[in-house]
Amino acid sequence: MKESVRVIRFAIVGTLNALITAFVVWLLMHIEGESYITANIIAYVVAQIHNFIWCKYWIFPLEPGNKKNSIWHQVLFFAGAFLLAYSMQFLFLLMLVELFYCNEYLAQFLGLFIYGAVNFITNRHITFR
Repeated sequence: MKESVRVIRFAIVGTLNALITAFVVWLLMHIEGESYITANIIAYVVAQIHNFIWCKYWIFPLEPGNKKNSIWHQVLFFAGAFLLAYSMQFLFLLMLVELFYCNEYLAQFLGLFIYGAVNFITNRHITFR
């Protein structure tokens, strides 16, 4: 698969993940009255489950006959990629809200770009290589 196709597919799935994340954040913050931190954590975990399925089978599928990475290997490295990307995004979120007094919803949205970039690079080069 060409890398440009992979990036486009990742952008499509990333957009779906962003919508899922935004909806869960809105639901938890606006409807349930949860803090922005709790809403952020729960939303990213929900979106991550969706993300793994699409990454494994559509964005980074194994080439026919290549069984190099087992499902457990992929789950472990995918979780590691998630933790790295999520940590970077979370620190960015805290910085925007707590240091720069950015609107919590806007900060959540901007954090999606940090998360997406780190997640793609890590999964492309480590999890689904």
